[in-house]
Amino acid sequence: MNAYSKVANLSSRDIPDLSLTETSALIASGQATPLEVTEAVLQRIDAVEGKLNAFITLTRERALEKATLATKERAAGLDRGPLHGIPFALKDLCETDFAPTSAGLALLKENHTGRNATVTERLEQAGCVIIGKLGMTEGAYSGHNDRMAVPKNPWNPACWSGSSSSGSGVSVAAGMAFGSTGSDTGGSIRFPSGACGITGMKGTWGRVSRHGVYALADSLDHVGPMARTAEDCAAIMTAIAGPDANDPTALMAPVPDYLAACAAPIRGLRIGIDRAAVIDGCAPETAEVIAEAIAIYESLGAEIVPVSFPWPAEAVDQWTILCAIEVALAHEGRFPEQRADYAPHLTELLDYGLGLSAKEVGAAMQWRLVYNGSVARAMHGVDMVLFPITTGPMPELDNPYGAPTAGKGENLGEMLKFTAPADFTGLPSLTLPGGFDSRGAPIGFQLMGPALSEATLFRAGAAFQRVSDVHTRRPDLSRFS
Repeated sequence: MNAYSKVANLSSRDIPDLSLTETSALIASGQATPLEVTEAVLQRIDAVEGKLNAFITLTRERALEKATLATKERAAGLDRGPLHGIPFALKDLCETDFAPTSAGLALLKENHTGRNATVTERLEQAGCVIIGKLGMTEGAYSGHNDRMAVPKNPWNPACWSGSSSSGSGVSVAAGMAFGSTGSDTGGSIRFPSGACGITGMKGTWGRVSRHGVYALADSLDHVGPMARTAEDCAAIMTAIAGPDANDPTALMAPVPDYLAACAAPIRGLRIGIDRAAVIDGCAPETAEVIAEAIAIYESLGAEIVPVSFPWPAEAVDQWTILCAIEVALAHEGRFPEQRADYAPHLTELLDYGLGLSAKEVGAAMQWRLVYNGSVARAMHGVDMVLFPITTGPMPELDNPYGAPTAGKGENLGEMLKFTAPADFTGLPSLTLPGGFDSRGAPIGFQLMGPALSEATLFRAGAAFQRVSDVHTRRPDLSRFS
């Protein structure tokens, strides 16, 4: 665990700019209490949230009560682990018994389910101080409902803040939480992590329980952590992963100590690179970030292995078919009965899903099986592959997808090219900050590994961040104060 190197000169105003593990070390050493840390984060929220719109619900009083309890527990010698006393925020599709869960839907804005999602329960058991529920796109698809505020990118408010987990990315990047939950069906942990300059883990499908998490498309949905560093995400993943009697799809595999795994060297790891796609086929600024990441991994002793990865032209069409039919199932009983309460992006996808034939859906399911086999073949003999998140810098906020058409995906295809493979296959993928574009907006990259290789991915991410300083940079928040 990395202690904050300038802790002696640290003021409460600076605390929100620390990483989760730095803050955990501060609390463990007695140099700050969970209550002091929570108060500092609330002050940051008061200063910038009015213009960033990261939160749907702020649970201030409850957070202060939980922080007070954590402070007393710490003083009594109780240590629940690295998350104990850490202010944390939940994407607003994770159910909570203390606040409504909207899933970005205006019609569910006051939806009180009276229960906690498994991920909520596990974070609270680990001692997290839940500070609020985060803004997201409608139903976790591509666009926001116009009755819900849109989270703004703290690096450049004109730039996209990512897809459905946008509030999750913004809250962490702006120091309004030390970690957050995200969900990923087509890239919605990785897009906002990349756009907001933070780290995110989309684990193996089923590694984290989806019980009590509002579905977009069950067979594609993943829940995972978003935070500033690989170590931060590793600490969160250790707490939230594992079997769950309430979710039969949650994997039974034991959960390692992912944070401890981060300390190991990576010499000898084999990293696959499809140069034609990830460098030659990308915009210059993105290609430069990828080339620099490759150079750093080579300097750390990793072996760079050429691979030829499958990039079928029909991938996004097939993803859209599978997503659309499962979205229609998720909204059964609400759509089309409450059509007027839905926004255009999700309405279009739902109409498309309801109009699909059994033949089309069956063909997409078979296509997915063949594609997943092709990916396994391409990754044979490597520990992971390195991809960009998008082919070029993140787009502008007002037109992130170039107005895609559901079921056709002319421009959506470029957005999902590097993210959809991990959702089709259910393979884990870690997103890391890699650099910045000419607008000052972050550019990230991702490492995708075999099933249940999260520990190896965290190890590779932490090794990169020990020699790169990109993840330590913070956006200028003065424009939002």
